[in-house]
Amino acid sequence: MHVPVMAGEALEYLAVRPAGVYLDATCGLGGHTGAIARRLSTGIVIANDRDAESLELARRNTAECADRIRFHHGPFSRLDQALAGAGVERVNGLLADLGVSRYQLTGAERGFSMMAEGPLDMRMDRTQPLTASDIVNHSAEKALADLIYQLGEERRSRRIARAIVRARPIRSTTHLASVVELAAPRTGKIHPATQTFMALRLAVNRELDELDALLALAPRLMAPGGRIVVITFMSLEDRKVKQAFQELARSQRAVALTRRVVKPADEETRENPPSRSAKLRAVEMVSG
Repeated sequence: MHVPVMAGEALEYLAVRPAGVYLDATCGLGGHTGAIARRLSTGIVIANDRDAESLELARRNTAECADRIRFHHGPFSRLDQALAGAGVERVNGLLADLGVSRYQLTGAERGFSMMAEGPLDMRMDRTQPLTASDIVNHSAEKALADLIYQLGEERRSRRIARAIVRARPIRSTTHLASVVELAAPRTGKIHPATQTFMALRLAVNRELDELDALLALAPRLMAPGGRIVVITFMSLEDRKVKQAFQELARSQRAVALTRRVVKPADEETRENPPSRSAKLRAVEMVSG
């Protein structure tokens, strides 16, 4: 069963009104979208995701409130098209949950997980050409090391990149994981390839660039009094959200609703361990 992270907190900060218009920028399997839609009467929620397969599953998961949902396939940088497609100019609330969906992580054929044999893919949108295999097997050693260090915050990036280049061609997710583990043995509980896989996923999907696009575009999509709620799982992302929201507050375009980052309740982290690293921030727009 799909469990949306911090659903109660997200709905609280969105302050969903029955006749409002909302944008779930990361629909995934429809957990947050459905929760918003069930609070609407004459309003709608625009459900956006760059993963077409996830969107199809979300349609099925939210079938009972389909009349209040408008689906859109695309990245953050095309969210204005999502609004245009739904026939609206501004929204009363925007939610973005930046976590990778369990559907993507557990489907071996998607290539996100190091725990199951699969192709080195990692594309959220499988219509794009660039895959993780392209980066792993064709990048120069220094470029690969820089990528793993900057996006994965992996201190052993040079050693890992050298081992990858020597082991080419890297054939699969488990092959890559074993190469990294030999080069940088386990020192704690997490698998030593975790940060390398994260770096590759961020690079393949240009996730930080798309987050920048979201943070630049979102204020222009909001009606006065509209709220932006973002849930992050990585320090790189949280830092960008924090700085963007601080700038909106400094310029008096928005008021911070979360003076400090909001984290999941203990009960949620016990029942849904992947939620442990979630952080929520929210602002209310004064002007567009």
